[in-house]
Amino acid sequence: MGSEQPLGLRERTRRAVRREITETAERLFIERGYDATTIEDIAAAIGMSPRSVFRYFPTKEDLLVGKFDTFTDSLAEALSARPGDEPAWTSLRRSFEVLVPQYEDADTAAMAKRIQEVVFSTPALHARYLQKLQALQDAAVDTLRARSEGASPAPGAPELATLELAAVVGAAFACLLAAQRAWLAGDGARPIGSLLDDAMAALTPRI
Repeated sequence: MGSEQPLGLRERTRRAVRREITETAERLFIERGYDATTIEDIAAAIGMSPRSVFRYFPTKEDLLVGKFDTFTDSLAEALSARPGDEPAWTSLRRSFEVLVPQYEDADTAAMAKRIQEVVFSTPALHARYLQKLQALQDAAVDTLRARSEGASPAPGAPELATLELAAVVGAAFACLLAAQRAWLAGDGARPIGSLLDDAMAALTPRI
């Protein structure tokens, strides 16, 4: 046990620094505009060197969408905690709760709206955002596949199961994206959780 705690402390410190960098970057992007804000500006505001910022975020785009890296682990943990006999679609909806609080918390909703507008209106950011969502989908497929395994599958079944899970997970994330866009279009009037419920209720996958 004693050998694990220092690693945990280092990771918590790293996450705290990443959070400080992203919060500073988000503020500057909103105040000055994404294109007008440089890595040097962000580093100076934090009191770090540009090289240090790049150690935490390899690209400027990652400063806005890099937070999804932490959601990958959270989503996998949430999915793993769902009942093993629960339909994958239901498990995905319940697990999406780790993603939506930022939209519904009074202290973060306004910032989330501004940041999402920047992401959706900036081609390079939007592309990077979709890459991050794909990474989340891949993690979700792996987690659901591991949850469903146990008995020895018949020949060919693993490929079929992966195909079906990938399709279901992809559809669920499409619903998430649709809910995000509807939330923005409605100026946050409806909770994103409610929008997500409606979007996912429009589809009825068989697994």
